[in-house]
Amino acid sequence: MIKAEMVEDMVNKVEQLIPEDLKTMRQDFHKNIKSILTAGLQKADLVTREEFEVQKAVLAKTRAKLEAIEAQLSQSEG
Repeated sequence: MIKAEMVEDMVNKVEQLIPEDLKTMRQDFHKNIKSILTAGLQKADLVTREEFEVQKAVLAKTRAKLEAIEAQLSQSEG
């Protein structure tokens, strides 16, 4: 899940690129792009690096167990 702080940080960084004298445009941008960006990222179904690493570790552990079971099965068949 994408964290709200990450979205806010991205919006703020891009907003800083809009000149100060376009204050109304900056306000509109901030209001609109935040919801657009959040919706787009949620639709993309992204995960954080931390979540990815946890799932990667679970998969590696499961794979090791499967290989051990396959080896035991091969020995009992042979």
